Amino acid sequence: QVQLVESGGGLVQPGGSLRLSCAASGFPFSVYHMRWYRQAPGKERELVAIIPSAGDITNYADSVKGRFTIFRDNSKNTVYLQMNSLKPEDTAVYYCNARRPDGSNNNWGQGTQVTVSS
Repeated sequence: QVQLVESGGGLVQPGGSLRLSCAASGFPFSVYHMRWYRQAPGKERELVAIIPSAGDITNYADSVKGRFTIFRDNSKNTVYLQMNSLKPEDTAVYYCNARRPDGSNNNWGQGTQVTVSS
């Protein structure tokens, strides 16, 4: 059974940092592409960052480039999202996503809330 469990969310002041984790199980993590999405209240879910199975190339939404870093540890079946210089507009529920390189077998975590506020 595929499981993706996010953690690390919380309340942080503007300019602060958080590191999200997504622990995966039930599938061959090392061959799956991993993504982080987020969804703010009243808005559509948006793609934040992508990392392929090898972890060699990453891509980011323009809104987070230079502030967020996605990385993975295939030995721990975990993908991370390091978020620095957080802004109030980063407030959202953050979701982990796993899928095969061909896009099949798409799986989602339950999400973790990130709130950036003073």
